[in-house]
Amino acid sequence: MTCDHLVCANCNGRVSEGRCPACRATRARLQEQQSPFAALSPAMLLAVLAGLLAVALIARQALA
Repeated sequence: MTCDHLVCANCNGRVSEGRCPACRATRARLQEQQSPFAALSPAMLLAVLAGLLAVALIARQALA
């Protein structure tokens, strides 16, 4: 989850803007919880998956 679309209940602003202490705390907590794969776009994930599939097929043909 990203804080781009979250709205703060205290200040009614976007959490990503960090207007109040609650916004800043939530934004910091969400940034700590991000996985290394969170920055990858769906297109990049598909490209990585296709690459791994190609490597697996080539390795299978080389062993046969």
